[in-house]
Amino acid sequence: MEHFLSQYAVPLTSQEVDNQVRAILQKTSENFNLQNLVRCFSCLDLTTLNVNDTSAKVAELCRKVDNFYYAHLPEVAAICVYPSLVAEVKLNLHRSKVKIAAVSGGFPSSQTFLEVKVLETMLTVEKGANEIDMVISVGKFLEKNYQTVCEEIRAMKMACKNAHLKVILETGALNSVENIYIASILAIESGADFIKTSTGKISPAATHEAVFVMANVVRQYFQRTGKKIGIKPAGGISTSQQAIEYFSIMKNVLGDQWLDSSLFRIGASTLADNLLTDIHRLKQDSKENSQFFNS
Repeated sequence: MEHFLSQYAVPLTSQEVDNQVRAILQKTSENFNLQNLVRCFSCLDLTTLNVNDTSAKVAELCRKVDNFYYAHLPEVAAICVYPSLVAEVKLNLHRSKVKIAAVSGGFPSSQTFLEVKVLETMLTVEKGANEIDMVISVGKFLEKNYQTVCEEIRAMKMACKNAHLKVILETGALNSVENIYIASILAIESGADFIKTSTGKISPAATHEAVFVMANVVRQYFQRTGKKIGIKPAGGISTSQQAIEYFSIMKNVLGDQWLDSSLFRIGASTLADNLLTDIHRLKQDSKENSQFFNS
């Protein structure tokens, strides 16, 4: 593990992270426009991960995705559900470009046997998931048992076969900027296609500071290897303003090439409707301004 960590710069202090994030967010208004709201919409992992999820509820979510009524909008990136409901998504979703994502590996605590995690993942992929969201073993990480954390991620990556693996760091439980930095490195070096902030089941969930730290690790990895790793903030993101704030951090640290669904996702359950409302409002404003200047 020391070999991994030695290839990266010394992490920024918490104060340095706070200062740089604050500077980015002060300019967020520059990115709040119709085009970027549409881009955020296309990066959505539309999610339902509730104890009362049913087949009917998931089928209705699929119908919603199939019937988004605004013209000229891209698809959302994925629908994300529990493993037992993947088959329901596959049956009811008719948008071929929308991915089927599922949490797996003892979500949300990851406190089970590795054999169970691997089997659950294999079954979930067999049912039709083409993206798997797993949680690292946070307890093992906090014990500094980094070897076990990495071995589990590698085993899950193998179980995914051709499905993409998103590794959830559960940043709200990691207690420090340095831990988020180290966890990001371990996940990426162990085979993650994406690193993700949170399960949404503990507080804090996604934070600006966590995504900034994660993006800095992704940038260093890209500079060293030429390989791009995606980032997914998730948990507590419900407004267009919040979406644009995370969009702005990604843009500032990683650039425009990271701002599509292949490398940027937002995990949310209520954000889609709010984005659609603001997209519609900005479209109407644009039409009214056009009519005014052409009259």
